[in-house]
Amino acid sequence: QSAVNVPRDFEGCSTLRKYFGQLHYLQSRIPMGAEQEAAVPIAWTEIFSGKTVTHEDIKYEQACILYNLGALHSMLGAMDKRVSEECAAGAFTYLRDHFPHSYSVDMSHQILNLNINLMLGQAQECLLEKSMLDNRKSFLVARISAQVVDYYKEACRALENSETASLLGKIQKDWKKLVQMKIYYFAAVAHLHMGKQAEEQQKFGERVIYFQSALDKLNEAIKLAKGQPETVQEALRFTMDVIGGKYNSAKKDNDFIYHEAVPALDALQSVKGAPLVKALPVNPTDPAVTGPDIFAKLVPMAAHEASSLYSEEKAKLLRDVMAKIEAKNEVLDQFMDSLQLDPETVDNLDMYSHIPPVLMEKCAALSVRPDTVKNLVQSMQVLSGVFTDVEASLKEIRDLLEEDEAQERKLQELLGKAPAPQGSPPPPSPGLAEVGKECAKYLEVHEKASFTNTELHRAMNLHIGNLRLLSGPLEQVRAALPSPALTEDDKQVLQNLKRILGKVQEMRDQRMSLEQQLREMIQKDDITTSLVTTDRSEMKKLFEEQLKKYDQIKVYLEQNLAAQENVLKALTDANVKYAAVRKALAEVEHKWNTTVQTLVASYEAYEDLMKKSQEGKDFYTDLEGKAARLLEKARAACQAAEANRQQLLEKEMKKQPPPRPTAPKPPLQKKLPELEAGGLDAGDLPPLGSLVLPELPEELRSL
Repeated sequence: QSAVNVPRDFEGCSTLRKYFGQLHYLQSRIPMGAEQEAAVPIAWTEIFSGKTVTHEDIKYEQACILYNLGALHSMLGAMDKRVSEECAAGAFTYLRDHFPHSYSVDMSHQILNLNINLMLGQAQECLLEKSMLDNRKSFLVARISAQVVDYYKEACRALENSETASLLGKIQKDWKKLVQMKIYYFAAVAHLHMGKQAEEQQKFGERVIYFQSALDKLNEAIKLAKGQPETVQEALRFTMDVIGGKYNSAKKDNDFIYHEAVPALDALQSVKGAPLVKALPVNPTDPAVTGPDIFAKLVPMAAHEASSLYSEEKAKLLRDVMAKIEAKNEVLDQFMDSLQLDPETVDNLDMYSHIPPVLMEKCAALSVRPDTVKNLVQSMQVLSGVFTDVEASLKEIRDLLEEDEAQERKLQELLGKAPAPQGSPPPPSPGLAEVGKECAKYLEVHEKASFTNTELHRAMNLHIGNLRLLSGPLEQVRAALPSPALTEDDKQVLQNLKRILGKVQEMRDQRMSLEQQLREMIQKDDITTSLVTTDRSEMKKLFEEQLKKYDQIKVYLEQNLAAQENVLKALTDANVKYAAVRKALAEVEHKWNTTVQTLVASYEAYEDLMKKSQEGKDFYTDLEGKAARLLEKARAACQAAEANRQQLLEKEMKKQPPPRPTAPKPPLQKKLPELEAGGLDAGDLPPLGSLVLPELPEELRSL
């Protein structure tokens, strides 16, 4: 009862461990296993499906208690301060390695692997945070973070299993998305600290590529984080500020100061994870945990002890085989990660045979708006017309002001006043001064708007060709998208590479199948009956004979593991030949994506161009009205200034008395053209007031 209604604290963990140990003592003495004489029905509810599962097997009770022990540890870990590297994976690991997986679906090998790696990943996260708070060396922090990625990758593989997906239902997608987000996030953290290490070593080119990789991976994490709590979003935003700042600073420094070549990320040594967390061990016979054996007097312990020894032999065999499998798997995973080859998308030639849906959507939208390009061109033409009218009006106003200034300067010179300093015009009349100020203001506004207008025309010219293409036949759109031109040799290289990648997957599947068979054989291997009738001195020989049943499957596994070297060598050769094709396909794919993005951007820019064009028309229409009114005002002010100069000149002429003659008067009959022809300038002439010129022509009198 205490184990079923266990309190959610560490006392509850102790209760579960004690009950588990006593069950272990019980099942070694009383035949309560499957189909044995004292077996009783044991019922538990599956956590994910909610179904009640019943087995007449004492081991099922033990398995459920172990599962709950792991679950309780995980709950306590989530509530605890994140500074401990111990984790709940121990219970799940012991459950996976020592109990059948057929009891219920939530105890399947994949689910337990999922739980183990989720627990180890979260424990490694705690250690990562502690290492960062303790300001450990950047390389160590990077390795710890890389190990977090490795654990979550294993968890993701378990989540992608079909059995796992059917069991978890909707929660599988949410978990997978979260785990994938964490994979990208902690990969970004690892590369951030690798960039810091490169910075410490003054490898400024490496620093740029590590920070760029961290930024790319963080962007992927942000995409996958949609729907996550605000605390997660805030953490991602903070990390983006850190990594983005680091990348921008590093790139700027390298571009302007260090000028180091930026290597490809593939050329750098990959970050190997450092597994520093440990699973809490489960020992069902530890009296410090289980307490005294309450069934000690029921049966002799000899058979139980011998069975435990045999179980240890089986566990040792499994550990040896699994060590070899995991070593080969690690090499294979690292090799495949370094190649970055996906059999499904190694050639992706199908994408070039059709227009992508996002582009089809834009073409369909434009097909019901046939006047799109025409409207845009007309709108920009109208804007250009109004722009030209405004410019002409402002130029005319400026010309009028300059002409008035020149006339004013001439008048001052004729009246004998000191000329204004070089470069400074004579003070204009108040009316013209106001016109000048307004004209300067309009010219400044017009100049700023002119730049915007030029940019708008440039943007229109940039997008109008794309809009015409999207409005045209689909065949033209498809023809405008780049597509690879592969030779027969290139196609043969692709086929060979895909065939070898298929062999790699076949090798993986066979290895997993053999491993599963071995685990099932070990779980079903119970020689307790034989041990009861075997003399103690013959136990070792019996163990050796019983363990021979695993030789055949061990041979198959050895052959599978040995084949890996040949397969990877063939894959390496095929990849070398594929390099040129891959580069060409990558370039075409980049051009294809760029073209699609450019066409989509042109479509999306249309509404903005129309809006800005209308705003420009409204602005210049308003400015045109103001400029026209200012032009009229300038004309009137210039006329008034001219009339004022005429009056001033006539008044000045009347004021001056005629001088006493000191020499014979020059003949008045000599006309002005003749004076000019005689080489006289204005300085040789007497003041106008001293000349008595009867019946002067009107134009000379005005002068």
